[in-house]
Amino acid sequence: MPSLKDIKKRIGTVKNTQQITKAMKMVAAAKLRRAQDAAVAARPYAEKLQSVLSNLAMRDAGGDAHVMLTERGKGRALLVLMTADRGLCGGFNANVSKAAERFIKENEQGYEAIDLTIIGRKGKEFLKSRVGDNIKTVHENIGDISYKTASLIGEEVVEAFNAETYDAVFVLYNAFQSAITQVVTLEQVLPIQPKEVEEDAADTIDYIYEPNRGEVLEQILPKMVEVQFFRALLESNASEQGARMSAMDSASRNASEMIDKLTLQYNRARQAAITKELMEIISGAESIK
Repeated sequence: MPSLKDIKKRIGTVKNTQQITKAMKMVAAAKLRRAQDAAVAARPYAEKLQSVLSNLAMRDAGGDAHVMLTERGKGRALLVLMTADRGLCGGFNANVSKAAERFIKENEQGYEAIDLTIIGRKGKEFLKSRVGDNIKTVHENIGDISYKTASLIGEEVVEAFNAETYDAVFVLYNAFQSAITQVVTLEQVLPIQPKEVEEDAADTIDYIYEPNRGEVLEQILPKMVEVQFFRALLESNASEQGARMSAMDSASRNASEMIDKLTLQYNRARQAAITKELMEIISGAESIK
């Protein structure tokens, strides 16, 4: 049975840990508000750009489709995985990393090879011993999410796709729904797959290209890829902060429960020690008589 000193020391350790988890929860909550606002604000722009692209693709379907809209054979594929650089955020990193592992195993027969570009140190650590040979690029410590970051990733991916290094590009990330709910989401980035638009739909538009169709698509299609990555980064960041806030809240509540149990154990041990001392005193007094 632990001594009173050991139990008291453990109570102090748990209280110190609880202070840390409470502080981390407050920091994550503050970051979550900003990250959530950014993710929600980016959605209308990304959805409208998708709508425009769908109209363009519908009006310009045919044999001369742009290379970024053209389906290819299943040669090499690239999966862009978005994780965090830090842990202590529940199953945020593990869930999306396991999904990446499943995607590779389920599709390795369909493609000649599936390469991985990982954003975040935790994804690399999880997959290094599992599918390490598939990892080609790792981006760590990217700091605050900015469009410039997404633009650099998008340019790198578009360049590799246009050079026919890859025949398909996918992105895998946690989509933000709430502080306690993050949905692992897989999307095909290239070739771009516009949403189906009905010919008689109210939002269909017959575009006039200026200066010409080729130059317009040459500008808007890479922009679509960058916006898709930017939105995924914002969603992933908001999901990370929400998962961390929830995890630290659970850790703080568990610490409170542990402190209560240890305090009860400490009081019982102290009471037993006092009772033992009283019994020794009474026995000593009786022996003197």
